[in-house]
Amino acid sequence: MLTIEEIKKFIDEDKTSKRKKQAEIGTRYYEHENDIKDYRIFFYNKDGELKEDPNRLNIRPCSGFFSELIDQKTQFSLSNDKSIVDTDNTQLKELLKPYIDEELKSELKELIRYGSIQGFSYLYSFKNEEDIIKFKFAEGLGIVEVESKYASDKQEHIIYWYKDKLKGIGQEKDQNIVRIQVWDSQYTYYYVMINNTITADNECELNPRPHTIYIDEKGRKYYDTFGFIPFFRYDNNRKQISDLKPIKEYIDDYDLIKYGLSDNILRLSDGYICVKGFQGDNIDELVYNVRNKKVIGLPSNSEGGFDVKTIDIPYEARIKAMEQDEKDIYRFGMGLNTSDLSEGNYTNGVNIKSRYSLLDMKCDKVTDNLKILLKKIMKVILDEINKKNKTDFTLKDIYYNLNQRQTITNELDNATIEQTKANTQQIKINTLLNLQAKLDNETLMQNICEVLDIDYEEIKNKLPKNEDDINNVENNLDSLINDEVIESG
Repeated sequence: MLTIEEIKKFIDEDKTSKRKKQAEIGTRYYEHENDIKDYRIFFYNKDGELKEDPNRLNIRPCSGFFSELIDQKTQFSLSNDKSIVDTDNTQLKELLKPYIDEELKSELKELIRYGSIQGFSYLYSFKNEEDIIKFKFAEGLGIVEVESKYASDKQEHIIYWYKDKLKGIGQEKDQNIVRIQVWDSQYTYYYVMINNTITADNECELNPRPHTIYIDEKGRKYYDTFGFIPFFRYDNNRKQISDLKPIKEYIDDYDLIKYGLSDNILRLSDGYICVKGFQGDNIDELVYNVRNKKVIGLPSNSEGGFDVKTIDIPYEARIKAMEQDEKDIYRFGMGLNTSDLSEGNYTNGVNIKSRYSLLDMKCDKVTDNLKILLKKIMKVILDEINKKNKTDFTLKDIYYNLNQRQTITNELDNATIEQTKANTQQIKINTLLNLQAKLDNETLMQNICEVLDIDYEEIKNKLPKNEDDINNVENNLDSLINDEVIESG
């Protein structure tokens, strides 16, 4: 097991790593906490001191491009209605149902979402009440991977920590603490950190605790372990980089231009104030009176005067710059700009699908990386199935449905495409029937079944046997052909 000194060192080093810092930035931007929130404007006062301008606009709205791109990617990656993992084996298909369900799909969506935001994320496994292994998403910011070569016990470990509150007797408010779990291939060790000091968590009934605990009908407890660390990492890419990196500068530029435009409109909407012959000694007081009281006083015998000058804000240039930033964000972020679709620029199915090309390419990368993780968890699932049912299923018995993603399409185009397919199918069948005299019955039926995507072996026993019926093959196929064409169209 790791020592307390090692646990603290690994956590502190991980917090300050470049990888986790970038992950935190991605999380901020997904939660609409862009860098523009910290943007401030300074000026030098009459004494030469650098001061923050209190008259600037305090509202700094953050654009939501990043969260939109992430949610697009997440939903589109798993938009297929079919099961994520499937098999042609009837027995295995039934055995997989408790494992491959909507709950797993929901957890995989969160895995992809936060993997894209932070560059990496995790699934961890556990046993439910039915003694079935399940998987749940775990955010990567609080997970530290410890390689065996860096640990004193020469074992691999996962350190999982999260912030919590501890309510003590007599305390006026909750005390902030950090709860820590250290996982190895056999046990989980529980700790708590208060005021930067780590101690064993005495609130845990069993510490260390085996991975799973069983309680029989008589209330007796049984313990078991997975034999491996039950955490599985999903990488967004080879370098575990957030999707934010290629578009962050464009988002920041968009936010800055938008903020500057809003600030200009607010400050210059009343125009510039021109005071002639001003002999006062407090210009700040003058500005305050104009802005808040809307009135100033001038000496009665002075030649001074008061005037308001308006200026034209370079609005169009800024709007064009923002529009270009928006295009670059969707282009380099490989997303779908839905404003184009809402404006009616893409009215047919072919054009709409072309707009998905970048998003589709991005999701292809998700498919490749997700398969790597799915193979790991499917091996665990198949091992459990084989152990319980005395079977010998392997990864070769399953396949993954991840590439058939659903796009927004035009319903009229879809109906036209289906009708064209049905007409083409009918032409092929008629051509084969015209060749009836030159083909034997079996060859003819095999070719027709191929066109209709029907298994010839399943219907061959129902086909005509004698010569008279062979001459009437076209009549015998009428119902079969019509049913198939209707179903396709």
